[in-house]
Amino acid sequence: MEVIFFNPFDNLLVILLGISLTVWFTLLLVFIIVPATLGVSFGIRRLYMKSLLKIFEWATFRLERGAKEKDHVLYKPYSNAIIAREPTSLVEEIKEIRRSGSNRDLDSASDFEMSDIFYFARRGVESIVDDEVTKRFNTEELESWNLLTRSNHNFHYISLRLTVLWGLGVVIRYGFLLPLRVTLAFTGVGLLVFLTCIIGLLPNGRTKNFLSEKVHLMCYRICVRALTAIITYHDSENKPKNGGICVANHTSPIDVIILASDGCYAMVGQIHGGLMGVIQRSMVKAAPHIWFERSEVKDRHLVAKRLSDHVEDKTKLPILIFPEGTCINNTSVMMFKKGSFEIHSDVYPVAIKYDPRFGDAFWNSSKFGMVSYLLRMMSSWAIVCSVWYLPPMSREEGEDAVQFANRVKAAIARQGGLVDLLWDGGLKRGKVKDTFKEEQQKLYSKILVGTQEDRSRS
Repeated sequence: MEVIFFNPFDNLLVILLGISLTVWFTLLLVFIIVPATLGVSFGIRRLYMKSLLKIFEWATFRLERGAKEKDHVLYKPYSNAIIAREPTSLVEEIKEIRRSGSNRDLDSASDFEMSDIFYFARRGVESIVDDEVTKRFNTEELESWNLLTRSNHNFHYISLRLTVLWGLGVVIRYGFLLPLRVTLAFTGVGLLVFLTCIIGLLPNGRTKNFLSEKVHLMCYRICVRALTAIITYHDSENKPKNGGICVANHTSPIDVIILASDGCYAMVGQIHGGLMGVIQRSMVKAAPHIWFERSEVKDRHLVAKRLSDHVEDKTKLPILIFPEGTCINNTSVMMFKKGSFEIHSDVYPVAIKYDPRFGDAFWNSSKFGMVSYLLRMMSSWAIVCSVWYLPPMSREEGEDAVQFANRVKAAIARQGGLVDLLWDGGLKRGKVKDTFKEEQQKLYSKILVGTQEDRSRS
């Protein structure tokens, strides 16, 4: 007969572990999950943000002082002064080149002059040296050290205190914040899947819609806490209404969580497999989200038809769309796809601007997978952003979908303090479309044709 002896020390460890887990989940429930469910905040995250700012200021001051003492160049120049100038049109620049080269007006010039080549050659070199498109798909460079990465290109060892502070930050972020956030993320996603499946069993009606809205808001707010997201919403009176289309600039997959934690939307997207597919299938049971098969996404008429049918029903949630079609690094807004602007419905523009000092929200999908990206987000200090709800906009008489899209894009860029670019975000993985080349060719041909007409009249 075998006799088993229990070690009292092992029993003590089990008891302490049980107590620790109980305290852990109690704190989560009392200070995070319940307030998220009720939509209230104790102000802890705001205090945390202000404390971080003080630490960043001190660290940056020490960094700059140490660099000055050692005669180091701390910051990288942002642009080349040779090409930093006010933008001008092709016609104006060609005219200036011809005047300076031959002392003749454009009107008296020949059909073609060799000096015209210099304009296209210079613009090509400028595009290579200071490409305004490619750098929109890279992480925004910081002027201060946020203790996350050595973002200053010439960072050197400055002092023992700064090094200890950085090491302490690593321990806090990976030893405390990351486990806390992962726990909250699984809680929010798990509740979303479970509760939406339960609500999906109810018959369609006001009760189902009410419960669906409350469940979605609760779960998204828990997920927001999982990122320690500190969000400031402006002009809430302009929030999207049922039967409308909400369009926003796109920086990260969490843009959806940022907006949906303040109001419910009907999501639009492609059907996925795996965990994302499970979430999509559960969500669509409780709310009228619009998911497309991979083959259906290429059919623009089918997509437009389903979107039109949705917005015609004023009882359905507003549709949330990111017309850029890809993530931009939160410094700019790039070309909006015209599909969502062809539908005759009110468009509610929303501008989202992240503060990169606390954590970089930009998702470079060509560099990081979804899992590694989320881990980087959850191991940052926080996600701080501002959201502006702009007044609804409608297509004006005689305005086509492209013009309407550009007008909405300009409004979002202006409100969010972003650069308004005409380039297609598809350049992230593709080449420049022939239409852009043809546009420049047409502009130049107009100059030559105009010159010939003026000469014939004279």
